[in-house]
Amino acid sequence: MNRYPLWKYLLIGFTLVVAFLYTLPNFFGELPAVQVSPARATEQADTALLGRAEAALKAAGLGYSGLELAGNSIKVRLASTDAQIQAKDVLQAALGDAYTVALNLVPASPKWLESINALPMYLGLDLRGGVHFLLEVDMKAALEKAAIRYQGDFRSELRSEKIRYGRIAREGETVVIHFATRDQRDAAAEKLANTFPDLGYTPADLADGFTLTARLKPEAVKQVETFALQQNLTTLRNRVNELGVAEPVIQQQGANRIVVQLPGVQDTAKAKDILGRTATLEIRMVDEQADPTLVGQGQAPFGGEIVPSREGFPIAVKKDVMLTGDSITDASPGFDNTSGQAAVHINLDGKGARIFKEVTRENVGKRMAILLIEKGRAEAITAPTIREEIGGGRVQITGMANAQEAADVALLLRAGALAAPMTIIEERTVGPSMGAENIEKGFHSNLWGFFAVVAFMVIYYRIFGLFSSAALAINGFFLIALLSMIQATLTLPGMAAIALTLGMAIDANVLINERIREELRNGATPQAAIHAGYDRAWGTILDSNLTTLIAGVALFWLGSGPVRGFAVVLCLGILTSMFSAVTVSRAMVNLTYGRQARLSKVSI
Repeated sequence: MNRYPLWKYLLIGFTLVVAFLYTLPNFFGELPAVQVSPARATEQADTALLGRAEAALKAAGLGYSGLELAGNSIKVRLASTDAQIQAKDVLQAALGDAYTVALNLVPASPKWLESINALPMYLGLDLRGGVHFLLEVDMKAALEKAAIRYQGDFRSELRSEKIRYGRIAREGETVVIHFATRDQRDAAAEKLANTFPDLGYTPADLADGFTLTARLKPEAVKQVETFALQQNLTTLRNRVNELGVAEPVIQQQGANRIVVQLPGVQDTAKAKDILGRTATLEIRMVDEQADPTLVGQGQAPFGGEIVPSREGFPIAVKKDVMLTGDSITDASPGFDNTSGQAAVHINLDGKGARIFKEVTRENVGKRMAILLIEKGRAEAITAPTIREEIGGGRVQITGMANAQEAADVALLLRAGALAAPMTIIEERTVGPSMGAENIEKGFHSNLWGFFAVVAFMVIYYRIFGLFSSAALAINGFFLIALLSMIQATLTLPGMAAIALTLGMAIDANVLINERIREELRNGATPQAAIHAGYDRAWGTILDSNLTTLIAGVALFWLGSGPVRGFAVVLCLGILTSMFSAVTVSRAMVNLTYGRQARLSKVSI
């Protein structure tokens, strides 16, 4: 009656072993480390950099517990925070500004656990330490950038319709078009109003001509601001994720602000570097009239500027931007079919393809510079001569040093550029010692809560109370193992959810034990009472946990940030508690009492 088949015991044993193994990494903690990564994302960390870092540390007499190449960075494990700070200073001095040296934390779990992908949970900012930023998007700059785009669009549209105009100038967030006659202005106003309905147009008669002033309508202004915020959010997520920061928090706050939390990053300089590492393309025409001697001396021609090229010499480019990275829909690494060199293949949207076609048609025989702009610095990747008109919206950029650089450039371009500049209006650093204190308090609250529950259960239900307490401890292992497997981020609200889950999980065992007592009072034999207690309590356990699960799903669906973290832990805890309270505790009861055919009494 109260016996499980062998396979069920083996299944429970297997789940216990797995839960133990995947819980284990969380008890090893983390070690202070120094992370070295190239200042520019198109460069790579390699074994040569590893050797330079090792030589610098040995020359300074600094010991370390590990030195490894991890992705596009080098991580040095240190024994203490004092050694960590010393190592940072030594490596920064030895490697120079070409590399970013930052304080970080790395898991201390042994390699054999990592080999089976048993990794510790990610810890949130309040537990692990890290940096917190509140950034404000410059909406005025976003509107000015929109005006710049319309400036180029007007020029293309009026040319295609053969409407003559004097000049197109931008004044803040407005675009002013000058005409020689009223008829030209009226024709342009009619055409542009049909093509760009988001703009409002104001004609004016001046002494020296006629003007048409275009500005965004209020609803279009709101749309531009919303788009700028969403694009900045997407760009920041792409850049932070690609740089390997564990479980960052990047979310909107209000109409024009973004919250960024980077757990594990201990210095704000590194965090600011991560946020600033975006790249975009600009296509400009090379200034063919510039004097090479003056360019070599760093003197920019009128209406132009000087940028370095991949070949090592400067070139003069015009300030007018023909096309920007905003028009890029996709970028992928590949090879040039003719030369076999590494290249980046770029797809442009419809507007970008039309502009690029016009630029190449009107400048056949001239040189066009393709600039990669990263961290505010422009570099000419290539400056080919335009041989013919290029249509179709697919552009190939050569000049890459190797296939890896092509992949890095494509990755940067896919991440995009910020739609508008941002300023940091609040920054906060949570030190690892404060995080450790939070972990200690959270751990102790869970531990004392568990012992209080165990004491009550053992006093009130005796041996069955011990079974219930063991099932509760196993439930804790299951929950921590699941959170580690899915690499969830644990925060203080998450620890509160663990304490709540453990407190609620015992309810199922209370229902079972009370049902067994009731069956015994009604005259049932001990074996029959155990069987009936587990079977008849199951429906009530399922109903009560299902209603709590619905509340947890609602919290996850409608909540954000810490609320969602709380909901994840709560929902997983409900599932593990049903398994441990019913299946695991009954397995212990069956092993203890199930083989006794003439059982006279049970300790409950």
